[in-house]
Amino acid sequence: MSTSPKVATRRRQRRGIMTGTDRKLPWQGELLSVQPRIRLMRSFDQRSHSYLGYILRIRGTVAGEAREFVVAIGKAAHEKHQFQSGDRVSGNGEPVEDARLETADLYKVSGLKVTGRAGGAVAAPPPILGVPPALEVYRERGHRRLAAVTYSTKCTACIWGSEMAVEMIIDQWNPSVRRYRRETFCYGPKSCAFYKAGPTRKVPGRKGMSWEEEDWIDEEATAHRGPDD
Repeated sequence: MSTSPKVATRRRQRRGIMTGTDRKLPWQGELLSVQPRIRLMRSFDQRSHSYLGYILRIRGTVAGEAREFVVAIGKAAHEKHQFQSGDRVSGNGEPVEDARLETADLYKVSGLKVTGRAGGAVAAPPPILGVPPALEVYRERGHRRLAAVTYSTKCTACIWGSEMAVEMIIDQWNPSVRRYRRETFCYGPKSCAFYKAGPTRKVPGRKGMSWEEEDWIDEEATAHRGPDD
């Protein structure tokens, strides 16, 4: 005799078994910002970036609870919907499994919909609003470090701001030794009135060593851009 889906779900819940479908949480709300979803890997003086997609910062509800939250989406989803702040969106998502590797609260999104488009005039920049460009544009532009306080107070709505989950390999001879943190960056014009670099960043290494990421690295990464590019 077959078992109904509702009965099967109750049985899984009693046994403590959660499937991907069971973990999906419905969410909806208004977009406060759309920014690139980038993960940064550091190993002493070496770094590499993974351009994973975009994050949607939303004021709305998750599973009926009113709050602000962040949803991670893929490149294709943004290409299809062309998200920008002020849009109203909805979908379903899973809580991230490892918060050390994500700046989002939810990912693996399904049922993504735009239920309303941003209206009205766009305020004069900064921050710079509108539809964020393709990830290849961010990669080509390069970034400068951005003070965390400046990011949180001035730049969370800007399409050129980015908060990255950072994974650090502490010992190259023992890659299992890792640490995690978040860092903020700016891909925007060098002339932005809001921009503040903040202190240089230090990367821990083996046997108590550390490496400092000095200003020349940002200057080199963005040397191909003019002040207003």
